[in-house]
Amino acid sequence: MNEYLSSLTTEQVNQNTKDIDECSTEQILELINFEDSQVTNIVKNEIPKIAQAVEMICKALSNGGRMFYLGAGTSGRLGVLDASECPPTFGSDPSLIQGYIAGGDIALRTAVEGCEDSEEEGRNQVIQCEVTEKDVVVGITASGGAAYVLGAIKQARELSAATIGIVNNHNTKLEAVCDICISAVVGPEVIIGSTRMKAGTAQKLILNMLTTTTMIKLGKVYGNMMVDLKASNIKLNERAVRIIRAVTGVNEETARRYLEEANHSSKAAIMMILSGYSLKEAQDTLDANQGYLKKALKQVQGND
Repeated sequence: MNEYLSSLTTEQVNQNTKDIDECSTEQILELINFEDSQVTNIVKNEIPKIAQAVEMICKALSNGGRMFYLGAGTSGRLGVLDASECPPTFGSDPSLIQGYIAGGDIALRTAVEGCEDSEEEGRNQVIQCEVTEKDVVVGITASGGAAYVLGAIKQARELSAATIGIVNNHNTKLEAVCDICISAVVGPEVIIGSTRMKAGTAQKLILNMLTTTTMIKLGKVYGNMMVDLKASNIKLNERAVRIIRAVTGVNEETARRYLEEANHSSKAAIMMILSGYSLKEAQDTLDANQGYLKKALKQVQGND
């Protein structure tokens, strides 16, 4: 057996579940639930490194850079998922945060085995994305040894991009080649090596923290409300109306009217209502304050 793989924590036998095949349905579920319950505290221990990663990402995105997730299997799917949720949630440009999986988009639905074993594929993906020194590349691999991810990170470093690793084992190959490595070591899986379970849960938590914290710091929320959401469907349109009403205190009819006038931008609508500005004046003020609604409103109040 490959010496590196055999040494991984995620490949060890979980003593708590070694007789799981003899358990009742409820007992199996309780075992899974117990193992899952350990994940949040393990991720909590990595907050200092997650914070460093957020600062790195914020710096890149604030200076015209982009963020790229690259992973294989479950790790790749989670990266693509997190990236795809940012535009509707935070109104970000789809090119700002991108996710790629070994084997291409078909691998999102159907396992494409073997693609993760090619460093060249990872390098080629980074080259195709035209990564530069302004960007940050995040490699996600539970084992910390997926060749696709290692190739991507190595190529990114050669292009002087910032690099972040997310792994679920200690002393991994990825840690040795990236600037910051977040190691959420969740221990042996309920089923040996099934890293879609605890490892995947930890990865999902970390990805949520990276993008959500970054977007907060970039002014994409007001209080805890997603004022930059794109009202592109019925659910999001209704949420936008509720947010406008909550911030401004106007009635539903007024909120809908301003949302329409603001081209379905909640932030611009709020700015127009609270400042009395036209759409252009509201947008210009927001732009002058790097999109931070609170800062823009304080500027208006200071001018009164």
